[in-house]
Formats: sequence, structure tokens, C-alpha cells
Amino acid sequence: MKLAESVFVSFIDRLPVGNGAHHATEYGHQRIVSVSSARKLRGRPSRSLEELLFTKRTLAAVALVAASAITLSACSTPEATAGDVDASVATSVEDFGGMDALIAAAQAEGELNVIALPDNWANYGEIKALFEEKYDIIVNSADPDISSAEEIAAADNLKGQDTAPDVFDLGTAVALDSLDYFAPYMVANWDEIPEGNKEATGLWVNDYTGSMSIGYDSNSVPEPTSLDDLLKSEYRGAVALNGDPTQAGAAFAALGLATVHSGGTLDDFTPGIEFFSELNKAGNFIPVNVTGATIAAGETKVAFDWSYNNLAAAATVDGWKVTTLSGPVYTSFYNQAVSKDAPHPAAARLWQEFLYSPEAQNLFIVGGAYPVTIQAMQDAGTVDTDALDALGALEGELVTPTPEQAEKNATILAEKWAAAIG
Repeated sequence: MKLAESVFVSFIDRLPVGNGAHHATEYGHQRIVSVSSARKLRGRPSRSLEELLFTKRTLAAVALVAASAITLSACSTPEATAGDVDASVATSVEDFGGMDALIAAAQAEGELNVIALPDNWANYGEIKALFEEKYDIIVNSADPDISSAEEIAAADNLKGQDTAPDVFDLGTAVALDSLDYFAPYMVANWDEIPEGNKEATGLWVNDYTGSMSIGYDSNSVPEPTSLDDLLKSEYRGAVALNGDPTQAGAAFAALGLATVHSGGTLDDFTPGIEFFSELNKAGNFIPVNVTGATIAAGETKVAFDWSYNNLAAAATVDGWKVTTLSGPVYTSFYNQAVSKDAPHPAAARLWQEFLYSPEAQNLFIVGGAYPVTIQAMQDAGTVDTDALDALGALEGELVTPTPEQAEKNATILAEKWAAAIG
């Protein structure tokens, strides 16, 4: 269960330098978004990624398919089987008797429930749409803008219902604190995932990464070149985070970035907390969660967020630009996990197989993120070289917290964050 920092850095160091409104229905408290309505948004950004390449200082870069479905009770979790296989306890595709049997079991369930996967987050809109199209399985996408912690809360609130999440996509601190919610599963290409990027039994597996960046409305504010710049009057009421750092991985990472750029280390995020406290006292920090909508509306003029999210905004919002501060570059993987209470356990496992296939891993690259199997794809010649060349490589002094540091800082934030910005 160790996510070795050295393995992560080695993985990134080996990346090549490049050449160069939803229809929804309400299910309880959840907002379920049909992926078919998002299919209209699947086209490539109007601005090419070549215009948004990473540089040392600036990051310059479904129709709903009719499917046969079994009737699911709203108050009980079914046991899907492939032959005599209970999909809820399957730990690999071999337990189903092969990929064809897994696909058949997943198609018999007919649906997959995902949560907290915005369409513009690392290209998840296209990834969800392709899964639905490829396998004739309906993807129910719930609460796309909630935090990692709220994903786990939803699993608690909806346990035993057919609208409960089948899978999770979580920041590291929340994932490590939620192991009891996961079912172990090892995808067919398990060996292509570096040892330091997965829990040994498959309880969680890293999926993609990016760097913590600063997006800004160049029509309203100047480009920040340091944390101190953000304390100036030009940024009054402008600076926001993507979520609450005690709950959301992106906001947690922003505190990490502020820490290392304030002279601290990843052992203790207190310097980062102190910076945001000072930013709040200056009237520059606003407690608004950054989304594509808040950026487009001009509500959040400066956003600490993952590079792939800010790059997605830059491709669609006039004047939105992305920068990284000179110095340490904060990076961190997100983590996939299968819910042990998944109402569609076979579909949940097929989703994992799909996500780690070159087909989906390359779509992360198109979305501005670096997938965990990128080295294996490069070695096998299956990487989308055009997309990778356009994206470019992560550069600079890369830092990422170990699991132990992540857990320690989650405790520190729980103790200090509310008072710091209160």
C-alpha cells in the first residue's frame, strides 16, 4: 500500500518532451446526467493543444444506446453472475472465464453508475461516451462536481440502492482513508501499472496525473508569477480553489503547492494554510468552488486547479490562461477503486478494464492528463504520439506527497483550515 515517491518521479522523468448544459433527472439527492446528452460535447476543443503547451513557466495547453437491462430493485443490491461467478467478489477477468464473459455479465446488468466525473475533467466526457458506445451499457453520471469525500458520503447514503456508485475516482488522502469501501480488482494489464502506483491486491490503482496550476482571466487580472503577487489589490475577490481542501483532492493539492512555494515541505501543510489565511485577510480569497461554469461566468477569475482542468477551460473560455509558478511543481495521481457495494459489479469491473486499456488511457492524454500506463504504451507503440507531442512533458522540480504525508496533512487541514479562512 505504499505509493513510492521515487517511483512516481521516475515515471514522470521518462515522459518525452513534445515537439513542439446537461439533461438530468433527480434520484434522491443525486443529479444523474445521461452521458448521451454529453455526447454533443465530444468534439475536440476549438483551440489546439499545441497552443497550450507546457513550458517552464506557462502550461501553453453519447446518442444513448438502447440496451437490454435487467430490472433492479431500488432497495437491494443484486448479485450479478457470469455462469456460476458472483461478480461482486471477482478479483480479475479470469474469475469470469475471460473478457467475453465479463462483457456479457456487464451487458446483462445494462448500466454503470459513476460519480464525480465532470465531462471536462481529464476528458471524462469522451471516455464515458466511448464506454457506453463500445459496450451498449448506459452510463449514469451522478453529481459531477462533488468532492472525493462526498463520493464516499454518497456511497453511505445510497448503500443498497441501485443508484449507488459502482466505482470511485478519488484523491489520495480520501482513498487511503476509505479502504473499507473498496473491492480488490486487478485489471488484465496489471503488470503494465508500475508497482508504486497500485495497492498490491487492487483495492486502489492510480489512473492519471497532472500538475497543480493557476488559471486566470487575462482580461481582468495580470498573470501571477508568485504567491506574493496574489496578495496584491489587483486580485481582490478573485482567487478560488476547486473545492474544500479537507474534502477535495484538487484543493488539497493547492495547499500543497502553496506550502512548497512558501518555504515549507510536504511533511506539514501549515505554511500553505497560513498563505491562504493571509490571502483571505487581504480580501482576495473567495469561498467559491471553481467549476467550468464559474470560470465562464467570470465569478472565479483566478483558480488553483489541476493543469488538465485549467487547460480545458483555456480551450473554451476567451482570455483564460494557465501558468505554473517557477519552482517546485506539485503533482499527484487520482485513484480508481471498485465499490464493494456496487449495484452493477460486473459493469464496475469492465469499467476498470476499459479505463486501463490503451484506448481510454490515450483519451486521458487528449484531455491534458498523463495516464499511469504511459510508459508501457510508449514501449508497446500504442501511445497516441500526436496527442502526447501536443501535450508535452511535465517539467521542473516535481514533488508529490507520500501516502503517509497525505494522511498527516489531511489531519492538519481538518484541524486548521476552517479557522484559517473563517
